[in-house]
Amino acid sequence: MKLYLVPTPIGNLEDITLRAVNVLRSVDAILAEDTRTSGILLKHLQISKPLHSYHIFNEHQTVQRVVAQLKAGKTLALVSDAGTPAISDPGFLLVRECLRNEIPVECLPGPTAFVPALVNSGLPADRFTFEGFLPHKKGRQTRLSELAEEERTMIFYESPHRLIKTLEQFAAVFGPDRPASVSRELTKLFEETVRGSLQEIITYFADKTIKGEIVICVQGKS
Repeated sequence: MKLYLVPTPIGNLEDITLRAVNVLRSVDAILAEDTRTSGILLKHLQISKPLHSYHIFNEHQTVQRVVAQLKAGKTLALVSDAGTPAISDPGFLLVRECLRNEIPVECLPGPTAFVPALVNSGLPADRFTFEGFLPHKKGRQTRLSELAEEERTMIFYESPHRLIKTLEQFAAVFGPDRPASVSRELTKLFEETVRGSLQEIITYFADKTIKGEIVICVQGKS
């Protein structure tokens, strides 16, 4: 009886750890955000295990069933499509319920997108705040206003089609000269990190087709 949280590569499949491979081989079944995506990884690793769907749209309905399986003696692994479960992905609810039911939980170290983006940004990395995805509508301006006085480096996730709009909002709140960086396609073939002021980064991306997962780092208020 145990739940493992197993980080998976954010792009380059070689970033899987030996320990992660061994855990995935040892468990009774694997809970996957997208069984198709995880199926590709497992096939690459030559691992054959039952895959069950566990994602943001069904976790409230399935969490008790998963806990029941664990209490019955099953050993399960939770994986997200990429990175570490519960970091802007499902996982928190399941971990909380497991702990409430005295089910052992172990999280393996491994890939997560914001760490390489922060370290590679050139911005202060000794103190930072991870904001993940900002609210799309309700509460967005309130959160940005709260961050206007933040002195630590701020880290955000964003989708490609919202990047320009988000950078423009940052420029309006933090000032167009605020140092920042945008990393996309981390660990993949077309990995790119663009550094400069918010306005310089907006100008760089203005006439480009933007693809891939995005991490934005913004320097805190001086």
